[in-house]
Amino acid sequence: MSSDAIVPLPRTAVPLGLADPVERARAELKATLAAIEVKANVPRRLSEKVDDTVEKARTFQRRNPALAAAAVVVGAAAIGAVVWGLVRAYTR
Repeated sequence: MSSDAIVPLPRTAVPLGLADPVERARAELKATLAAIEVKANVPRRLSEKVDDTVEKARTFQRRNPALAAAAVVVGAAAIGAVVWGLVRAYTR
């Protein structure tokens, strides 16, 4: 494996070796705006987190189908108990 392999530069990084101050300022501004976009884009971050969680659940289900089915049953029972308790408390 060669240590001379080209590594892609992230959008939020400033390239090294920029001698011109104007080009460096533009690169820093571009990297800053990209970092703000990544940090402030909550729907995108939430979507990525949901996708990761779904993938983990699918992997768990493929490896342990019986445990996954049991987890679904227990989760449904817990949600049913909470709803029943809330309705009971509301009707009293």
